[in-house]
Amino acid sequence: MTGWSCLVTGAGGFLGQRIIRMLVQEKDLQEVRALYRVFRPQNREELSKLQTKTKVTWLEGDILDAQCLRAACQGLSAVIHTAAIIDTESFIQRQTVINVNLKGTQLLLDTCIQASVPFFIYTSSIVVAGPNSYKEIVQNGHEEEHHETTWTASYPYSKKLAEKAVLAANGSTLKNGGNLWTCSLRPPYIYGEGSPFLSGIVNRALGNNGVLENNGKFSVANPVYVGNVAWAHVLACRALTDPKKAVSIQGQFYYITDDTPHQSYDDFHYNLSKEWGLRPDSRLRLPLSLRYWLAFLLETVSFLLSPIYKYQPPLNRYLLTVSNSVFTFSYKKAQRDLGYKPLTTWEEAKEKTVEWIGFLVEEHKGALKKKTP
Repeated sequence: MTGWSCLVTGAGGFLGQRIIRMLVQEKDLQEVRALYRVFRPQNREELSKLQTKTKVTWLEGDILDAQCLRAACQGLSAVIHTAAIIDTESFIQRQTVINVNLKGTQLLLDTCIQASVPFFIYTSSIVVAGPNSYKEIVQNGHEEEHHETTWTASYPYSKKLAEKAVLAANGSTLKNGGNLWTCSLRPPYIYGEGSPFLSGIVNRALGNNGVLENNGKFSVANPVYVGNVAWAHVLACRALTDPKKAVSIQGQFYYITDDTPHQSYDDFHYNLSKEWGLRPDSRLRLPLSLRYWLAFLLETVSFLLSPIYKYQPPLNRYLLTVSNSVFTFSYKKAQRDLGYKPLTTWEEAKEKTVEWIGFLVEEHKGALKKKTP
């Protein structure tokens, strides 16, 4: 396409910012509209300084605001929808998560149809595939295996239904008589500089004498670097808008992984932070099966108390399962259809992430010095 424009939702988020950085380098892209609800001032300032001919329009708004979405989608060519609430610990009210992740996606799809926006790329998640049990083993899984989560926890449930809505909308008739073409990308745990999840793990360890949480000892996972996930979105945008490639991509979903070594979550976090003195928790823990049933009992107590008191269990079965399963996927289909190949190697991704963790450690030390009289 020549002179095209693209809306990125969740533009203030960890992944959304990376997508914008790459997208503005695209040839013939006239405008990126960046829809965000929250944006750290320094991050917004950094993106504003990007050397590009592409116009970047900042739009502060809510994914549930129909009027805001209508204005954002007017005269648009494509949408990359990354906005979501990620809540694996069930801390956020269930209806809030479902509203943003599912209703927000449905509202955006409807708006695209009314505004005749022809291309829609959805940032899904590996959680829509499972795992459904920590006893389930999936190694180098692929799209044809049809894995699907059975969890009713708000995050996997809302992401699964949102992805189904996106793929079902493929081929819908637009107001101008054209068609809406969609696809979905499923990354696993995304890491890299600026990761709010990784930042939380490191900061909690720093507040615990450098001892890392020990929650994912039995897992085998393949985390993916944020720059590679962003690159996959750009390639999906190119492919979906290319008449020669689009037919094989329309209505499809893709696992987006890279060459990060498969390892447990605990080992992964230790390998990224050990250079800065962080260490694993050596204390003995209850067997996983006992922790699972304890989580079940605590969830039951929470449910029974819910009419009179909101009790938040310290652990839940969903998070225990996700954190302790053998669950890895291949990116071969994305390589075949999208031309995807990781842009950043594991060595480069590790170096950048380790350096950023060092910054967090120094920041923590500085904060401690200020507190010391």
